[in-house]
Amino acid sequence: MLKAGVARKDITPPRGLELAGYPHYPRNNTGAHDPLYAMCMYLEQDGSAAVMVTLDLLFFSKKHTAEVRRRLAQEGIDGSRVMVSCSHTHSGPWASGRLDIESLEAGKEQPKEYVEFLISSVVEIVLEAKNNAFPALFGAGTALCGAESGVGGNRRMPGGPHDPLVSVLAVKDEKDALCGVLVNYTLHPTFIHEWSNVCTADYPCYLKLEVEEQYPGALVGFAQGTSGNQSSRYYRQGESYDEAERVGRLLGKAACSALEKMVWTDDLPISAASTEIPLELRDFGTEEELMEKVEQDEKVYKALYAKYGKSTVREEYYLWQNANLKLLGSEDQLGYIRMRKRGIKIELLEDEAPMEIQVLRLGGVGIVGIPGEAFVEYGLWIKAMAGFGMVVVNELTNGVLPGYLYTPESLVTGGYETDTSMLGEKMGLRMTEAVLKTVEQVR
Repeated sequence: MLKAGVARKDITPPRGLELAGYPHYPRNNTGAHDPLYAMCMYLEQDGSAAVMVTLDLLFFSKKHTAEVRRRLAQEGIDGSRVMVSCSHTHSGPWASGRLDIESLEAGKEQPKEYVEFLISSVVEIVLEAKNNAFPALFGAGTALCGAESGVGGNRRMPGGPHDPLVSVLAVKDEKDALCGVLVNYTLHPTFIHEWSNVCTADYPCYLKLEVEEQYPGALVGFAQGTSGNQSSRYYRQGESYDEAERVGRLLGKAACSALEKMVWTDDLPISAASTEIPLELRDFGTEEELMEKVEQDEKVYKALYAKYGKSTVREEYYLWQNANLKLLGSEDQLGYIRMRKRGIKIELLEDEAPMEIQVLRLGGVGIVGIPGEAFVEYGLWIKAMAGFGMVVVNELTNGVLPGYLYTPESLVTGGYETDTSMLGEKMGLRMTEAVLKTVEQVR
């Protein structure tokens, strides 16, 4: 018999805590527009369990997941069955090593008290979900909502590869009441930008609201797909809460359509497997070469900003903004070189290695968890080749990475994602190969 449990907790930080997401634009929060949540779905059949946790955070370090698992093991829950994923909101607090060189050089650290609160909160909701588990039915399904709806797509190449699938996992009780929903979608939550000083889950807030309004009493969590090169950049109608709501509710309606046609079962074979692979790092060149690169990128950015900085034409805005992102990337490269030269610890590298890959099998559904931000091409390949009837790929799961998992092709054209990543060009391919090998252990 299948048993399931769901639980949720508000993890909104106190006022004054620094917001992550736009590292070159330091911001301390002045409050919250909407709550940030931790949500857990617990599944168990025949003594085999799967635990999926979603956090409304940018990042959650691998070492914090390890501590969550350690504490849960003391309570009789197998840590290898626990998957912790992030929504990747850019308007939540830090809970991992830093990205921005300025803060690293200044010695800024994670907020220790808040991180301890997060770890304790995750342990609390997992235990609550397990202890309150009930006889349940499980369902999984997908719906379409992508660039054709003005929602989002490829941010490096308009019209380029993207994943329009809204993936939904759900449980209901014996009275047919929907109790818990996990939604996965592939789109950066960046409708609310660096101009904001308040906490918000961004569009996932409205996605969850839409589902919860249609199904009162259900708890909804959100996990991010392989969105390393996916955002609303060329598709949005603005950077505002109104636009975040428009997109979030469209995605919520798509999730509801998946729920409406879902096939339910009380027989859910559960298994899990994981593996770790070493990180491959890049050679950025010499400090002198990078200084020249920064100087050139700065010159290009300033010239474009002088020409188009006040323009209200979207295409002209992108010209200087993309140049700005490229400059930030080259500055990061220079910063990495200088920090390693001076022996300064880069937590985002040292605390996250090696990379963990985790796969949960829920009947005919495969849930793949990878750390870091991966380009959508890798997520699409995993979905196509994993051999399940339905595959969900959660990035920023069980850890972070020191940069994007980009494609070798994208390295040729460059840009912020490739320029700021410390990872080697074959890291994404090695990750994908390791995922498919891990899948074979449970499929």
